[in-house]
Amino acid sequence: MPYNNESKYVLTARCPDTTGISASVFNYIHDNDGFVTSSANYGDPSTNRFFLRIVFTAVGPKMGNLEDLRLKFQPIADKFAMQWEINDCSHKPKVLIAVSKFGHCLIDLLHKTKAGQIPMEIAGIVSNHTEMKGLAEWYGADFYHFPVKPETKSEQERKIINLTEELGIELVILARYMQILSPYMCETLKEKCINIHHSFLPSFKGAMPYSQAHERGVKIVGATAHYVTTELDEGPIIEQAVERVDHTFGVDDIASTVRDLETLTLSRAVKWHVEKRILLNGHKTVVFK
Repeated sequence: MPYNNESKYVLTARCPDTTGISASVFNYIHDNDGFVTSSANYGDPSTNRFFLRIVFTAVGPKMGNLEDLRLKFQPIADKFAMQWEINDCSHKPKVLIAVSKFGHCLIDLLHKTKAGQIPMEIAGIVSNHTEMKGLAEWYGADFYHFPVKPETKSEQERKIINLTEELGIELVILARYMQILSPYMCETLKEKCINIHHSFLPSFKGAMPYSQAHERGVKIVGATAHYVTTELDEGPIIEQAVERVDHTFGVDDIASTVRDLETLTLSRAVKWHVEKRILLNGHKTVVFK
């Protein structure tokens, strides 16, 4: 039986692929009174990179605390030139959700967080409009209204960045936040900002995407969740979903179908991120589901 069921940790690592990585990591866990409850790894032949995610618990006193674990793992990380993390599984990352006028993704995230389906803490909701204020208050979430105009965009973004620092935000979620982030903000939020796109990327960009899709007579619609980068809608893709449509679908039918896909795709991406299941592989992602 585990020494302390409350002590559960997740180790993630990425490094150049070579022999002995898994053996060294598993020996480290064993030598520190650890018991592995799940593990996944992948060696990418196209990039010669190795990716690893292991969840383990304590079965003896040698494990120590989180800082001890990190300190004792450092020699292994140095040996294999790893980018790595060891985190306590009980930690719920603080997130900030940005939204404009469409609330379907926000509602889904609020509900799944409240129900314990996504292990995170919604520290605030920020918007350039006020339509979602009542919803945020109903869920007991702090709401921040930062209106934006072209001439005040940089000032508004600075307010959001300051808010992330004040609240200790670990992830920003763009839940149909209909503003293009500046390169500065994209760089500031690098690897900790997820966006939901209304299509199977790349596809209909700009205004009125559902009308464009309808006019082209599309047969498949979709949604894409990806990390935000300075290149618009070109960040590493985390998850995608599609649904078939036909000639009977009007613009509203297409929009409704896509919104269902957006809620599903975004919530999956967010859940995988906060559970440390996503590792970046250049412009791609490795997702241990």
